[in-house]
Amino acid sequence: SNSSSITEFLLLVFTSTRELQLLHFWLFLGIYLAALLGNGLIITAIACDHHLHTPMYFFLLNLSILDLGSISTTVPKSMANSLWDIRAISYAGCAAQVFLFVFFISAAFYLLTVMAYDRYIAICQPLHYGTLLGSRACVHMAAAAWGSGFLNSVLHTANTFSIPLCQGNALDQFFCEIPQILKLSCSHSYPREVGLYVISACLFFVCFIFIVLSYVQIFRAVLKIPSEQGRHKAFSTCLPHLAVVSLLVSTGMFAYFKPNSISSPSLDLVVAVLYSVVPPAVNPLIYSMRNQELKDALRKLKKL
Repeated sequence: SNSSSITEFLLLVFTSTRELQLLHFWLFLGIYLAALLGNGLIITAIACDHHLHTPMYFFLLNLSILDLGSISTTVPKSMANSLWDIRAISYAGCAAQVFLFVFFISAAFYLLTVMAYDRYIAICQPLHYGTLLGSRACVHMAAAAWGSGFLNSVLHTANTFSIPLCQGNALDQFFCEIPQILKLSCSHSYPREVGLYVISACLFFVCFIFIVLSYVQIFRAVLKIPSEQGRHKAFSTCLPHLAVVSLLVSTGMFAYFKPNSISSPSLDLVVAVLYSVVPPAVNPLIYSMRNQELKDALRKLKKL
């Protein structure tokens, strides 16, 4: 077969046993509803509480929107396939899924880089916080994250779906993922996508180094704070962000840049769940668990 004759792709079936298919449906439904509820509460709390109209919470609101987008791109289709015992996704649907997922994931990572800069300025240069992170600067940085994610997604989607496919149409993944589509390509037919991979990897690596260096400076500054309460408050705003970055970067980089020699359907599936499903569901919990201001805003919201 070739890409011109393919009208649909076949996604990975978790199991052929009907009872386990329904178990997968209910499990993913629970995770999806938790992600919707958690991120929805954070968005509503930040939007409604004027005390949270600060750069840090503005970026967190954007991250919650991106998390909702990314999990809504992959999980509902997988749930529907398990519920109705099907595995097909149309060619156009697969392209749309790749585009949206890469867009939301890329934009989220760029936004996490901006959030590291926000924490660096707040803790290491607090006197300049108001001038360096004014409302206009925050909007520009958030727009840059969204725009960069969009550009990255357009380039990768266009290149991936312009590659001739000669290895059938069955994907070893529960959603349309670029590495799995490239496995279907004709041999030596995707140098442009490999080039884009390298460019994206370099860009992500620069962002990651920036995040690491920012946190080195942050922790050095926090350890110099004389009061234990001050150190606790500083760590409470930084550690959740660091945990989110670590989970997304480690699993995402492994999924897209691991050697084929260690690739297997079960390993690819676990890694994909860890970077595509888990972060959107647990991010609201991570960010609210140690954040007293957000907890107070959620309590106010609960009383309304």
